[in-house]
Amino acid sequence: MAPDLISGFPVTVEIPVLWSDEDSFAHVNNVAYLRWIEESRVQYLQRIALLPSQTPPRGIGPIVVNVACHYRLPLNYPDTVVIGTRVVRIGNSSFQMEHRIVSRAAGKVVAEAETTIVAIDYGTGASVRIPDSIRENIARLDLSAFNSGH
Repeated sequence: MAPDLISGFPVTVEIPVLWSDEDSFAHVNNVAYLRWIEESRVQYLQRIALLPSQTPPRGIGPIVVNVACHYRLPLNYPDTVVIGTRVVRIGNSSFQMEHRIVSRAAGKVVAEAETTIVAIDYGTGASVRIPDSIRENIARLDLSAFNSGH
């Protein structure tokens, strides 16, 4: 895999493609890609201290309001994918994450996705301003969130 395919993504996750990820069309099913970006997103949210540590969640935390995935190339078992995640835009109560999935076997980008996250108060269910501490954590982790080049 070319390292430049995943450079600029501060959180990366490596996941093996499972036999069960393939479907009757003899390629990895689209649902697997969404699970992979979820895992990378969760690791990112843990690193910026926005993922609740208790169940049911309390206080302020994330809610996914939109996910879009652009499939570029089919995948097959066996393979390993590397998923990169970064924040590319921060608003008042939401931020947008970008994900890139790269196949180790092919050495190519196989999918790209965007996720919009809204900060909510779990007690009221209402959206809230993203806390300054979370904004600072994103800035420390992910300088791309403050660059317009992405």
